[in-house]
Amino acid sequence: MDVTIAFPLLVGLVAVALFFDFLNGLHDAANSIATIVSTRVLRPHYAVVWAAFFNFIAFLFFGLHVAETVGKGIIDAEIVTPAVIFAALVGAIVWNIVTWVAGIPSSSSHALIGGLVGAGVAKAGTGAIVWSGLGKTVAAIVLSPATGFVLALVLILIVSWLFVRQTPFAVDNSFRILQFFSASLYSLGHGGNDAQKTMGIIAVLLYSQGMLGQSFYVPLWVVITCQSALALGTLFGGWRIVHTMGSKITRLNPMQGFCAETGGAITLFAATWLGVPVSTTHTITGAIIGVGAARRVSAVRWGIAGNIVVAWVITLPATAAISALTYLATGLAR
Repeated sequence: MDVTIAFPLLVGLVAVALFFDFLNGLHDAANSIATIVSTRVLRPHYAVVWAAFFNFIAFLFFGLHVAETVGKGIIDAEIVTPAVIFAALVGAIVWNIVTWVAGIPSSSSHALIGGLVGAGVAKAGTGAIVWSGLGKTVAAIVLSPATGFVLALVLILIVSWLFVRQTPFAVDNSFRILQFFSASLYSLGHGGNDAQKTMGIIAVLLYSQGMLGQSFYVPLWVVITCQSALALGTLFGGWRIVHTMGSKITRLNPMQGFCAETGGAITLFAATWLGVPVSTTHTITGAIIGVGAARRVSAVRWGIAGNIVVAWVITLPATAAISALTYLATGLAR
């Protein structure tokens, strides 16, 4: 931590981090609202307000374990400088914008992790990586969608058995109400996991400047501003990705939407409590595929799902490369 910068530049870097958080909400709004919009339970402009509210209040329900993982568990906090943070954010922001324009539901979370790794390696080599933290994050690329898939599949089988004697009309009406509950849970999980990643970035930046003393922690003002930025981004929505998530992968009814959201929410709650920065995009996509596959395998448009998986695989190396090049190119890297 040998680089000290002027206060205005520090404020500027914090603003860039919050801009990433805003883009995260914009990019990942589909994760919270795709199912409730595609099942026509809520109109899009009402759904984003609903999701944004629960995104914001998520900090009241979760600890800050994910923020601590991102702040000091991906790369060594001692090698972090403003140039590293700047390069990491540029890589993540560029990737988010590219995939948002293309309508591809890639992971903002893994874009940020890839950015940190790329910038950290460009500065200090592979010794900068905290392999235990990076390992569990990479493992989550497979485990979070797989868990969402299995939970949603099991839930829809249980629900189908419980409601087997009811008419389709009665089931549809019941789950239109229940989907408000499941969408709220998923939005809480989204806000709890995703906002903490930016909290970790800002906190480690402040720590690198000696503003947190000898111990790493996340100040309350960082918590509030990050939750606010994420919620604001959600308010602006991401309609291209909503369309992909909510209808292109498979068609959903309210019962299926409830099971997908509940399965995804359980996965996010567990990951957030364990301090694992998972992808909300991966999680809900796996859950949506799970409910589609429960109906019949052919109900899932596997070609589109395959394209999404390709985007997942290349996110980490692509953002790492962009961030490394940014670090090497910037005048701050001295």
